Amino acid sequence: MVVGEVARPVEVLVIGGGPGGYTAAARAAELGKEVVLVEADRLGGVCLNVGCIPSKALITVAHDLARIEGLGDSGIKASATLDFAATQRWKQGIVDRLVGGVGQLLRGVEVVEGVARFLDPHRVAVESGEQVAHFRFGHAIIATGSRPAALPGLPADGVRVVDSTGALALGEVPSTLAVVGGGYIGMELGMAYAKLGARVTVVEALDRVLAGFDGDLVREVRRSLERLGVTVHTGARIGELTDDGLVVEAAGETTTVPADRVLVAVGRRPNTDDLQLEEAGLSATGTGHLEVDGQRRTGVAHLYAIGDVTAGPALAHKAAAEGRVAAEAIAGLPSGFDQVVPLIAFTDPELAAVGMTEDDARAAGCDVGTAKARFAASGRAATLGEPRGLAKLVYDASSDVVLGVHLAGPSASDLIGEATLAVETATRVEDLAATVHPHPTLVEILGDAARAARRP
Repeated sequence: MVVGEVARPVEVLVIGGGPGGYTAAARAAELGKEVVLVEADRLGGVCLNVGCIPSKALITVAHDLARIEGLGDSGIKASATLDFAATQRWKQGIVDRLVGGVGQLLRGVEVVEGVARFLDPHRVAVESGEQVAHFRFGHAIIATGSRPAALPGLPADGVRVVDSTGALALGEVPSTLAVVGGGYIGMELGMAYAKLGARVTVVEALDRVLAGFDGDLVREVRRSLERLGVTVHTGARIGELTDDGLVVEAAGETTTVPADRVLVAVGRRPNTDDLQLEEAGLSATGTGHLEVDGQRRTGVAHLYAIGDVTAGPALAHKAAAEGRVAAEAIAGLPSGFDQVVPLIAFTDPELAAVGMTEDDARAAGCDVGTAKARFAASGRAATLGEPRGLAKLVYDASSDVVLGVHLAGPSASDLIGEATLAVETATRVEDLAATVHPHPTLVEILGDAARAARRP
């Protein structure tokens, strides 16, 4: 790489075109900044191309297939045949259309294809094939995202052993699938493939799956796993992968799990190791993350970092919010990132959570109160044929302030929006109970849970 060429000046350089990067670039351009966005692959990043969007497309197909097979009670006699190749084409069409939409968002932003590496605190070289371009920037935003974490004893070969990207690109539904990792990615894809016809086994090292969610919510998912015939091994260690399957040790016993395919979903690792951070005066933590302040500024004042390369959940909506903050801070606005971040999992039922769990609140010394309402009492859930699940409020009994909301049930990922506003604004349970929710809708469950907290 030639490093002595004259660097082109630019006000703001954004490295990475995922949800955080393209949001930051678009916002900086809105604020009148000259912006160059560098993307190594495709606009939209992991989320749009091989993560959030294609996985939800696959999950939707799986949900619809299972729903068709269960319509008999409503008077509809139907059966369905899955054309998985057509599913994959449909999924890719959605991705392609949305990628084009990102390009429309970036009007006024120059997009440069290539891999960026720092040369010093104010310069990068962008390599694309044999071509190298140099930029000198006033400010830079690092938004390079993350990749699936590897498992040394079970390396992905893209054929029998795949990561989440590979699992979304399979040409056919495997007869048997072993999912290593019981976090939200493994559980989403594992349950989807179970509905599509695979015999699925989940192997998790911890003593429970979906460890980031309240235990009451996880119990709802465990019931669904049983209905789907998914086997779950917790507190487990994996051994070798043989022709017969994946060797697993759990509860003092060793068994061989059937595995035509193995999905390794053991977390994600930030993409910071190939940026030549040391040339910019930066260093990553032991986990590969960059430390930032409330405005997403690193230890080098004109360098910012957002999204998966910073601490916290690797979620697109977190990255986008951080991207707006960083762009506005560069423009001199008093923006800061101190919002609560909702968590969602497109399992069956869907899970969504924001704020403190009951255990978190007790550990913080709060005067904890909890209240629950179940979707079984919801008229809308009944008409949708999805009466399973619950809403759980966690609140401070002394101040009546909502500390956390936890949902398992139909459209939980949509319902968490109101709950997030309630936690963000320190809403009182009394106010949530008094809010008139339209009937018959699923969101009524939040008012039901709040009123349950008022009962003696």
